[in-house]
Amino acid sequence: MAGRSLFVNSDIWPVNPGFNLPFYPECVSLMRSLGGDKDNPEDPLSADMMSTREVAEYLGINEKQVYALIKDKKIPCTRVTGKWLFPRHLIDSWIDRDAGMTESSRAAGDPGILLAAGSNDPILDVLLNRMKQGGGRYIFSCSTGSSRGLQLLADGDADIAWCHLHDPDTGVFNIAHASSALAGKKIALVRLFHRETGFVLSSALAETVRGFGDLGDPAVDFVNRQPGSGTRILIDQRLAMEGISPESVRGYEREVYTHLEVALSIVSGEANTGVASVAVAKLMGLHFIPLIKESFDMVLMQETFFSKEIQDFIETLRSPRFRKLVEPMGEYDFRESGKILYSS
Repeated sequence: MAGRSLFVNSDIWPVNPGFNLPFYPECVSLMRSLGGDKDNPEDPLSADMMSTREVAEYLGINEKQVYALIKDKKIPCTRVTGKWLFPRHLIDSWIDRDAGMTESSRAAGDPGILLAAGSNDPILDVLLNRMKQGGGRYIFSCSTGSSRGLQLLADGDADIAWCHLHDPDTGVFNIAHASSALAGKKIALVRLFHRETGFVLSSALAETVRGFGDLGDPAVDFVNRQPGSGTRILIDQRLAMEGISPESVRGYEREVYTHLEVALSIVSGEANTGVASVAVAKLMGLHFIPLIKESFDMVLMQETFFSKEIQDFIETLRSPRFRKLVEPMGEYDFRESGKILYSS
């Protein structure tokens, strides 16, 4: 195969911020999902992995320049048993990204910026702000609801979708919705954390509301979430399961876009009952009745998973410092954080 040069007059062309692959188990999982076992020399996937010498020949440079790119974290690679390996399809994607950014990156105007859309959570805001303190890597996020986030990702208008969409048939979160919304695309679904979601109530309703069957009580004044959000889908599923008409729930038509807005509606007296995460209940001093432990995940294109921005994001999420910081906000479960749950 002909080499592809990145160099003119012995100077390195400017390239988008690159990446080593520190999360090797996840990378191997994703690579194997693409077609095989790279550790088996007879497996088709092994042909996709290039050595330092091979990638130097492929790019039309010398090996010293490859090591310089590795040191600066400007080339996709991973280290296995002391040897650097370079996935050929990721090298191709990296070159193509330098020639012309993806639609969403062009819209952002900066290869160091990713655009995210979908659900929200208070600790996600903390996480994204922590990244800004770590060297200028930015993920800008918009609270659109889980379903809309997946659609924006599918349309190329976002790089990341945050979601917590429950499939009542299987009990599994996000996989069915993501695979359907992004059918035919090479995606990865990555676990961020588990969180508790439940009723958030004013103290006056603490003894009145115990479940969805109580939402018809005349004392209840509900605040809902917008259609397409993971919480709204959960609410509608539970109402349907218990045979409760939405029209019988006072305030059902009152809609807000975030968990924090649900809590603020209750604190302000505009409503007295809603469904939100345990974190906002603790932050706002509201009564909380748990309903479900949700999987809050990240969906993105496989190419984006290997970007420096996403590696920084996962590294921050896994850091003891971050977890200690958010510990007072609720019982979050980080045991699977950064794990690839699904790829296509």
